[in-house]
Amino acid sequence: MESLGCMNSQDVRSLIRKKQLVKPTAGIAQGYTQANLAILPRELAYDFLLFAQRNPKPCPILDVTEVGSPKPRLIAPGADLRYDIPKYRVYKQGVLCDEVLDLEKYWSNDLVAFLLGCSFTFETPMLKNGIPVRHIEENCNVPMYITNMECKPAGIFSGPMVVSMRPIPAELVVRAVQVTSRFPAVHGAPVHIGSPERIGIKDINKPDFGDAVTIKQGEVPVFWACGVTPQAVAMRVKPDLMITHAPGYMFICDIRDEDLSVF
Repeated sequence: MESLGCMNSQDVRSLIRKKQLVKPTAGIAQGYTQANLAILPRELAYDFLLFAQRNPKPCPILDVTEVGSPKPRLIAPGADLRYDIPKYRVYKQGVLCDEVLDLEKYWSNDLVAFLLGCSFTFETPMLKNGIPVRHIEENCNVPMYITNMECKPAGIFSGPMVVSMRPIPAELVVRAVQVTSRFPAVHGAPVHIGSPERIGIKDINKPDFGDAVTIKQGEVPVFWACGVTPQAVAMRVKPDLMITHAPGYMFICDIRDEDLSVF
């Protein structure tokens, strides 16, 4: 099989749809934008749209589907959000009640899907600039943490920001900020550098989502806003239904990372 990192978005989604690829998508289809997913009933869609608009760091919107349509027409016209993500989570009244490989039994005609930018997108530019990405090196999921940084509320939605963490050699932190700042549509620059306890992280080796990674001597933990934030919000405000991607198991778009670069 062709290297997953070198495959195009459509071929990767084909493997996912056939359930032949069920793993975190960091490093897969390098150069293609990756996206977080949040699906809600129509009656909650406006509140969530407003929440995302007020919180563009954790929830940068790439696409919103028509009511009842699983087709992300702007970023992957031939895709189907019911089948083209490796793993999904289903929250009911804020409780994670199911984790599934497709949404066939959960999809209905009143659902609206939101695709939110994902920091996996700027990892290829990081690598091209000589900045290591530890979870790719260790072939695991990125570590993610619920913080004490509150999002701006909107409608029924409120809750804490989730962040992803990458250990960066101290001498490359400034370069990492420069590289990722070019991609505001996929979280952009870090929201915090060093001192995890200042943002409410008690143990850097025990992430709330994803996997712990090695932090080597001379490295600094750097934190980016994360599109898993809606899952933390769901656990707090307890909507009747919210469907999301499983953390780290992203939707791979047809647009390229350079399409989202601002300079």
